[in-house]
Amino acid sequence: MTAAIPVPRPATKHSVGDDILGILCGTVVVSLGLFLLRAGGDVSGGTAGLALLLSYATPVPFGVFFFAINVPFFLLAIRSKGWGFVLRSVLAIALVSAASAFHGSAGALGALALDPFYAAVAGSTLAGVGVLIFFRHGASMGGFNILGLVLQERFHLRAGYVMMTLDTIVVLSAFAVASWPVVVASGLGAVIMNLIIAFNHRPGRYVASS
Repeated sequence: MTAAIPVPRPATKHSVGDDILGILCGTVVVSLGLFLLRAGGDVSGGTAGLALLLSYATPVPFGVFFFAINVPFFLLAIRSKGWGFVLRSVLAIALVSAASAFHGSAGALGALALDPFYAAVAGSTLAGVGVLIFFRHGASMGGFNILGLVLQERFHLRAGYVMMTLDTIVVLSAFAVASWPVVVASGLGAVIMNLIIAFNHRPGRYVASS
């Protein structure tokens, strides 16, 4: 008697409503995490952190660097992930930017001053969970998120580990503009966030698609 050959289960398709709700939930969680990181004075990783460091060193505004750095990543995403992924990612970035500004307004949380290590742990945990939600619904926060997803799909490298390596390089570069306790706290945050992604976003762990 031969054992039955297992048949791969087809991916469950997300509805438009699923994706809208997922992106809105991801927006709230990521934006709150980024707000906490900023409240602790921590240096962020990713292309946003890289753009910020370059803006410190030159007279070029942050927004110009952030756009220019993300362009090649979005071109890669168009080829590898399709226009749907790119448009959802652009929407996610815009919503997170707006929500982050709202958290800091007088009518919401306002100005907070947090211990950098507390902010790194709490903020990075929230940001990691939020990015994971975006991934589940065919979106990202651009930049290193895109590269990590593409390398995982093509070469089976964990997206979280790829992003952790790149984020660590960016955070270590912050020694030029920040004190060592802030850089250490920021590095801890980068590790926490990307471990959450590496452990939870991998082939076979989640089969729904957008």
